[in-house]
Amino acid sequence: MVRKAHKKWRILRHRAYRFVIHDMWRITGNEVSGWRHRLILLIKTLHLSVRRFITADLELRAAALTFNTLLAVVPALALVFAVAKGLGFQSIVQSQLFDYFPAQRTAIEQALTFVDSYLAHTQDGIFVGIGIVFLLWSVIGLLYSVETTFNDVWQVSKERSIYRKVIDYIAIIVLLPMLMIITGGLSIFVSTGISSSSLLSFLSPIVRFGISISPYILTCLIFTLIYLLVPNTRVKFRNALISGIICGLAFQLMQVLYIHGQMWLSRYNAIYGSFAFLLLLLLWTWFSWLICLFGAVLSYSAQNVEKFNFDKEIKGISHRYKDFVTLIVITVVVRRFISGSTPLTRNEIASNYEIPIRLTGEVLQRLIDAKIIRETPSGDDRVWAYTPAIDPQQLTVGMLMRKLDRYGSENFKIDRRYFEAQWHAIATTRDAAYIEGDKILVKDLDFESRKGDKES
Repeated sequence: MVRKAHKKWRILRHRAYRFVIHDMWRITGNEVSGWRHRLILLIKTLHLSVRRFITADLELRAAALTFNTLLAVVPALALVFAVAKGLGFQSIVQSQLFDYFPAQRTAIEQALTFVDSYLAHTQDGIFVGIGIVFLLWSVIGLLYSVETTFNDVWQVSKERSIYRKVIDYIAIIVLLPMLMIITGGLSIFVSTGISSSSLLSFLSPIVRFGISISPYILTCLIFTLIYLLVPNTRVKFRNALISGIICGLAFQLMQVLYIHGQMWLSRYNAIYGSFAFLLLLLLWTWFSWLICLFGAVLSYSAQNVEKFNFDKEIKGISHRYKDFVTLIVITVVVRRFISGSTPLTRNEIASNYEIPIRLTGEVLQRLIDAKIIRETPSGDDRVWAYTPAIDPQQLTVGMLMRKLDRYGSENFKIDRRYFEAQWHAIATTRDAAYIEGDKILVKDLDFESRKGDKES
């Protein structure tokens, strides 16, 4: 009886493993609906997030960002306090920092000592010039590292333009202290106004509760804005918000655990002495970046989970079938160009013709590299549509295959004199296919229009 139950459990475990690893990635939205679809989508998203986090070595990226953060923390605080001091709200920003990062009160106090020392020497000539260069370099270096890491998570190859970087980075540097000032000042104003008014005194417990959870709300809001604005691609607000809430609460929970674990962590003082403070700060910063990067992966997975359908099949796709999909994509691009219809984006091509979006992206990039199609702006400046780069009246199937076959490097040290028969066999076979393909124009290949892809 025990052996039979153990065998059933093993079979069930094997089926569950096969479903998560292979079978569920073959299920599309057209095959299931309702709660089954949402459950499968949730399992896919969580599985993909964990897998991407591990394979992308994001724990190493978090360590690199930890170094950049410690290098930039004093210059960044100097910029923040310079803005706040000019507006007369330096004390509010300081109190807000202690409220938002209660686990690092000692570290903040130490950093503020350095900041006061730096701001006190702002009139010392050459030191100011060198100091400002280092200040800007370290802060911009941190922001650039964060942007690069997020773009890698989102698999975005194109960076922002220099103009966009300057505008966005300055906005972050200026708006962050402004946000802290507004939230801190609003909390003080509301609590003071209600406590001084007898008519509104009954709202005092509600206001105190609201003020007590304001760090949680602001943290979730900051994470949401990071996931929404940092990647150089269009991120859906819903995905950024869900990831921001999850990681914002996880960040606050980590701070609570960190504070309550201070007694247990205090044993490091006996081992490392005064260096224990730095070690704990490093650990706290590293875990903070781990949470932040996992949120980026989570928002990416939620938005692109369908992209990984048929992932195993795409990795092992036959050369013939990839050429078939390529011909479908170029036909769609050419026919819409000839009819004067709005060019489609990658997602639109994939959804309209039920091609896995990852395969669609690979095919489009292959056609771009071979200079057969080109990117053109769509309604969103961070999402591209596609048009032909060759006159459709001249683009034949033979020309298409010839360009794709010959694109890439052939500069290797294989001496073709010893393999002339092999090269001749390949060239003859390919040339025969090209000649036959030259009789067929891509624009003349017919297909039935799908939903949302009318020819007019």
